[in-house]
Amino acid sequence: MRICFILLALIVVPLTAFAEGACPPGQYPIGGQGVVGCAPIPGAGASGSAPASRPTGKWETRWGAVADDTTTVAPGADIATGVAASQKTKRAAESLAMSRCTQGGGTACKVRLSYHNQCVALADPVGERVPGAITTANTAVTVDEAKSDALRICQSVKGQRCEVYYSACSMSEFKAF
Repeated sequence: MRICFILLALIVVPLTAFAEGACPPGQYPIGGQGVVGCAPIPGAGASGSAPASRPTGKWETRWGAVADDTTTVAPGADIATGVAASQKTKRAAESLAMSRCTQGGGTACKVRLSYHNQCVALADPVGERVPGAITTANTAVTVDEAKSDALRICQSVKGQRCEVYYSACSMSEFKAF
């Protein structure tokens, strides 16, 4: 009797391997009536699933800055302004903007605005200036939004006529490994 049981076990055990219907490890057969496919076994882990994707690079922040000197401005004169865009650090953007402001004639330049991963626009009153008219700087996700907002704010002072005289974007950059 014991021998019969062992022989029966030796015959039946190899047949259980056909239960997966010739699917690769970690998958089970699906379909029926002659149409057969394989699907991953839920929770089978890495044995039957695709390897996890690995990043091929990283997004790096880019900075921009605006510096100006409003202390030495005569009525109706241009303001000494310096700008920087697409710099790797805030410090680099501010330093470059300050340097350009000084090169433009500024003697007491100050950083007016620092921004990263977005756009900036500067709008200035044109023609005869209304009392209280100001140069405006605005940041936004797109350059068109920044321009539109800067103009709107500039023109809000008693209907002052304004123009955008500078716009730029400092958007993050993808650096491959």
